[in-house]
Amino acid sequence: MDNHAHHRCGWAEGDPLMRAYHDEEWGVPQHDARMLWEMLMLEGFQAGLAWIIVLRKREAFRAGFAGFDPQKVARFGAADIERLMADPGIIRARAKIEATIGGAQIFCEMAERGESFADFCWSFTDGKVVKSDGHGFIASSPLSERISKEMKRRGFKFVGPTIVYAWMQAIGIVNDHAAGCFRRAQVAL
Repeated sequence: MDNHAHHRCGWAEGDPLMRAYHDEEWGVPQHDARMLWEMLMLEGFQAGLAWIIVLRKREAFRAGFAGFDPQKVARFGAADIERLMADPGIIRARAKIEATIGGAQIFCEMAERGESFADFCWSFTDGKVVKSDGHGFIASSPLSERISKEMKRRGFKFVGPTIVYAWMQAIGIVNDHAAGCFRRAQVAL
């Protein structure tokens, strides 16, 4: 690849971990239900913090939350909450830990009713990627407000419109790569 192809979104330039996340993962349409749920939970942990903090702790989160296996996390109890609160590798916020366990229970209840979490996530755009113009940045949208409202109605926590919008960007429901970013055109529609 020539050097011209390496222009990327400005937020991804400063840190090697952020660059790798941007270049390999961010904005790529994700259709795996477990991964969609994992990313939603991690975006909830990120609330009020920089995403790089979550990225640096992602492997510890995965270890602490049983690989983000919703069936396992849904069975977490008080001892697991205390174990996670004592884990310096993760963001130790009791409300966010409890919200993740609750989120796993909702994920499992949906599956038991025959509702795929992936289908639910993509239902708001009829399975299509929403492509921004690549100029300017927003923190939420009418679509993220609609998804947030439905997630809250179902009992998910830490799913406000801003968190949901960041999640939509991360999992590729929205292609928000900057106009000059080499990944913008590469991300499959």
